[in-house]
Amino acid sequence: MIIFVNFKTHRKGVHRLMKFTSRTIGFAALSLLLLLLAACSNASTSSPAEETTSTTNTTETSAPAENTNKTTYPLTIENFTISGEGGEWKPKAQVFDKAPERVVANTQSAAEMLIKLGLTDKMVGVAALYGSVTPDVADDFAKIPVLSKDYVGKELVVGASPDLVLGRGDLFADADWGVGTVDGLNDMNIRTFLQTTNHKGTLDSLYSDIAQLGQIFDVQENAATFTESLKNRVEAIKASVADQPEHSFAYIVPATEDTITVSSMQNDTYQLDALGLLKLKNTFDGVQGEVSVEQLITANPDYLLLSAYAGSPDIDKLIQNLYANPALQSMNAIKNKQIYVTDFSQFWGYGYQILDGIEKMGQEMKANPIK
Repeated sequence: MIIFVNFKTHRKGVHRLMKFTSRTIGFAALSLLLLLLAACSNASTSSPAEETTSTTNTTETSAPAENTNKTTYPLTIENFTISGEGGEWKPKAQVFDKAPERVVANTQSAAEMLIKLGLTDKMVGVAALYGSVTPDVADDFAKIPVLSKDYVGKELVVGASPDLVLGRGDLFADADWGVGTVDGLNDMNIRTFLQTTNHKGTLDSLYSDIAQLGQIFDVQENAATFTESLKNRVEAIKASVADQPEHSFAYIVPATEDTITVSSMQNDTYQLDALGLLKLKNTFDGVQGEVSVEQLITANPDYLLLSAYAGSPDIDKLIQNLYANPALQSMNAIKNKQIYVTDFSQFWGYGYQILDGIEKMGQEMKANPIK
């Protein structure tokens, strides 16, 4: 508050003022000074309510902050190429001039991940439908053209006119079941993205893949939210077995209903990392090559695991045969009825769906504890 004092005085006023004594003048001057100080003090001090109102109004009228996570194109993403069937993975960057508009996913699980990121309308093809579609994405999944229910070949993939092909790395090959090589697709101006969960992967690889897809499609916020939800699920799984001891397992490949084929899972790092959330340890860790039935019996794991897929042998009959096999009767997993089945797409799809399978397995194990 500023006070303006008018010192312009009528002559009669001045004459009258001159009659005051010096004491009176001093008192008046002091009073006027105190009045000015008090007024200025009140002007410079506002109440808490006034300050709050001022701050609130400033916040409401300020311009929104610029989104610093927006993708700037061209965007370079470090990814891989693979040298043929079962070949070596080698680094290869992919450059995106804009967000892809026509995407083919070489597996069901890869397509479901894009749906989770809000990218259903970008999908022009999916293949390898070997498992159950996650219920919360089923409606969107039904909108995606199915190029093949089995693994899809390059001709059908290219025929969909994609600008990006993504999914499992070992399916990027020139074979009946392959979508074509990375180099071959790139030469046709088709970008590629190989899921790193399929290459010495862990759950951290999954988070990294999601973050990179968020950048590629400029949906970073969706990617961050989705990743946070997955990390929360991981912590919940770990907490559910915090008070339980570690147990061993062996994986049975469902080749036929009457045979026992054991996998060492030596190179299946992504699956092993996820199983570790339940404190499950691979019985044949470090074992290379085939595992015999004799080795299985000697190792005597606590659990036997296997996967069911579209077109697989009758899983129920396979389990019955395992429980009834005379050679296996000394095994703890057989005596305690500890055989568990996962969905193929969940377990071998190299996507977020592996948490669905791990959660289900954990619930079943808790309902059927080892005696």
